[in-house]
Amino acid sequence: MSKGKVLIIGSNATRIETKDGRTGATGQYLNETVVPMLALINAGYEVVLATPNGAKPHMDEASDSAEHFGGDVSAYEKARAFWANDTSMNSGLTLRGAIEQGLDNFAAIFVPGGQGPVVDLMIDPDMGEIARHFHEKGKPSAYLCHGPMATVAAMPHAREFRSALVAGDEAKAREWAKGWQYAGYKMTVFSDTEEKVVEDYILHAKLYFNMIEALTAAGGDVGKTKVDFEPNVVIDRELITGQNPRSDHPIAAALIEALDRRQGV
Repeated sequence: MSKGKVLIIGSNATRIETKDGRTGATGQYLNETVVPMLALINAGYEVVLATPNGAKPHMDEASDSAEHFGGDVSAYEKARAFWANDTSMNSGLTLRGAIEQGLDNFAAIFVPGGQGPVVDLMIDPDMGEIARHFHEKGKPSAYLCHGPMATVAAMPHAREFRSALVAGDEAKAREWAKGWQYAGYKMTVFSDTEEKVVEDYILHAKLYFNMIEALTAAGGDVGKTKVDFEPNVVIDRELITGQNPRSDHPIAAALIEALDRRQGV
């Protein structure tokens, strides 16, 4: 018997804007998605995938490597097979469909990264409704790597906040961020120096804003590791955030611990 349902929220983004006026390829990270999903399933929870348009997320090509599994080819191949073939990855809902099913039916949410959430989830009104529900109910809410940017959707003016960030107007962004439910929360997110590696070696271009500055402007108490790409998970009340792809196992463990405690198992 399932111990409860966890709503996995994916992105449908395939491109992200860069400062040179072009776009770079993006998507959702394989390990960040599958490692926590498999951990939840193995812990006795049912996982349900939802995205803005209901389509399966696009895998970020940069994540399609055994490197993100500590060089363990077997773990990488297992994750890739899960992504390609598992029912839970191929029978998703729209975010609106998840809401219509009843958010009370879900014990927690998990939002993996890759840069996708920065494009669509952070301004999606359905994502905002979901985030507000889990905040108000105090249910475990886990966001990994770029995933914490999806919390921005809970703002009354998320789209305007993002537009101000793209314009480089931090003062205006702070104004639009007023009323954000997570203001004052301790959290982490993919750091500016970690992002520089992606910009220099994968995108070959600069993004319009970095994630730490964005969440700090929103009112978050944002921290990071002293050494790039070290695992880092921050827990503050119901909010569980992980800094980077290597935080996949720790954030899964933290989410399961919070779930078990809340579910009384």
